[in-house]
Amino acid sequence: MVRTRARAKDETRLIVMLVYPGVMAMDVFGPLEAFAMANQVAGRPIYRIVVASMDGAPVSTSIGVMLHPSLAVSQIAEPIDTLLVSGGYGQTDASGDRRLLAWVREEGTKARRCGSICTGAFVLAAAGLLDGRRATTHWALAQEFARDHPKVKVDVEPIFVRDGGIYTSAGVTAGIDLALALIEEDHGRKVALRVARSLVVYLQRQGGQTQFSTRLQVQFTESGPIRQAQDWAMEHLAADLSVPVLAARAGMSERTFRRAFVAETGETPRDFVERIRVETARQMIEQATLPLQTIARRCGLGATDTMRRAFLRRLGITPQDYRSRF
Repeated sequence: MVRTRARAKDETRLIVMLVYPGVMAMDVFGPLEAFAMANQVAGRPIYRIVVASMDGAPVSTSIGVMLHPSLAVSQIAEPIDTLLVSGGYGQTDASGDRRLLAWVREEGTKARRCGSICTGAFVLAAAGLLDGRRATTHWALAQEFARDHPKVKVDVEPIFVRDGGIYTSAGVTAGIDLALALIEEDHGRKVALRVARSLVVYLQRQGGQTQFSTRLQVQFTESGPIRQAQDWAMEHLAADLSVPVLAARAGMSERTFRRAFVAETGETPRDFVERIRVETARQMIEQATLPLQTIARRCGLGATDTMRRAFLRRLGITPQDYRSRF
């Protein structure tokens, strides 16, 4: 893929968000608000933002409000720095629109970088821009994505993925994380941090972080007794969460509980407990300045050495390094 030279930092970069009928409103406006806030933070227009459709006509959105694009794609006269393709329920029709795909293929190749929000990855893949590349999309459509586009290396875990000059992100709010990452790439962490603070979001969930939260996964557990034990564990992280205790909470024998837990969740009770404790500790490290020993104790991980080993097993990084990086 041929890329134009990188622009100087003091130049205004053109950000184009391609929309089509049936886009998800937040997929469009969430990331663009981050770029718009970057202009406010910088005190000058470091980004020019354009919302474009193929013919410039209004398009329907997921919330029933018509979106009026800035331009038709044919009216974009200046070089595109960053081309983003929005996601939404209309991606199926968009992925079959030959004219749209031809434009995405040509402009995505010429732009310095291009990317997708959520199911916009289907459009990039249909245009051939993801062949042989690692990419992600919303977890609920990952199997369909992999089936329809076998040349793409689908990785459903991360909230966003970069492969060369191509970026793909997971569902909805991950598009904001991607925009913050692009702003940091262009203008440094300080600017991106100020944007994140202005939008009252975290800076930023790193691309390698998973799009599966522990609490969301627990909601998928069908068994009432197992879910009851999981819910209790998450509310009492510092308590004794051994199998005998959790089995009693579920009203089962230890042997039955272990067997049912693995069948229902795909992991052992011990793995589940460590996972929720590490995730909670990770979130506390991101959001607070508490000593690591305090965090370890509150999450039921005991000593800092125990938490360190658990972090290395689960995240491949120590708590100290995680705090300095994230």
